[in-house]
Amino acid sequence: MAATPNDLFSKLDALGITYKTHTHAPVFTVEEAQSVGRELEGGHSKNLFLKDKKGDVYLLVCLEDTKVDLKMLRKQIGAKNLSFGKPDLLMELLGVTPGSVTPFSLINDTDCKVKVLLDARMMEEKFLNFHPLINDKTTQISMGNLKTFIEDCGHDISVLTLD
Repeated sequence: MAATPNDLFSKLDALGITYKTHTHAPVFTVEEAQSVGRELEGGHSKNLFLKDKKGDVYLLVCLEDTKVDLKMLRKQIGAKNLSFGKPDLLMELLGVTPGSVTPFSLINDTDCKVKVLLDARMMEEKFLNFHPLINDKTTQISMGNLKTFIEDCGHDISVLTLD
């Protein structure tokens, strides 16, 4: 059973992580997210669920304005024929639907099958904003607390320079 936003907030509270959440109309793309009122300071994200021909699965987390070249990324991480993961695999591994992809969904990947890729430029931000498992809310968290959350979920973090 996939975690709910309340499960996520309980985990953040248990870890002593400070966060703020803003509710807005559901958004499915970066463009739609840019059109809703942004009340939270900090970097806003683009989160890509990717799979390669070898069966490796990745969650790429970067700032929303980052240009992602999948061919270059494939070479950088040693993947074969990188493409977007299918919605059923996304639900199976991260417990979210397209439009709600977020590093917070790592709470659902208890077998740590998803490899976490963070963009170095994003890591310079004091605060970052992500959907809390659903795309009608945005939750602000510090970069340090994001790393704490990801590591507590049992995942290693690979830092990449994308542009």
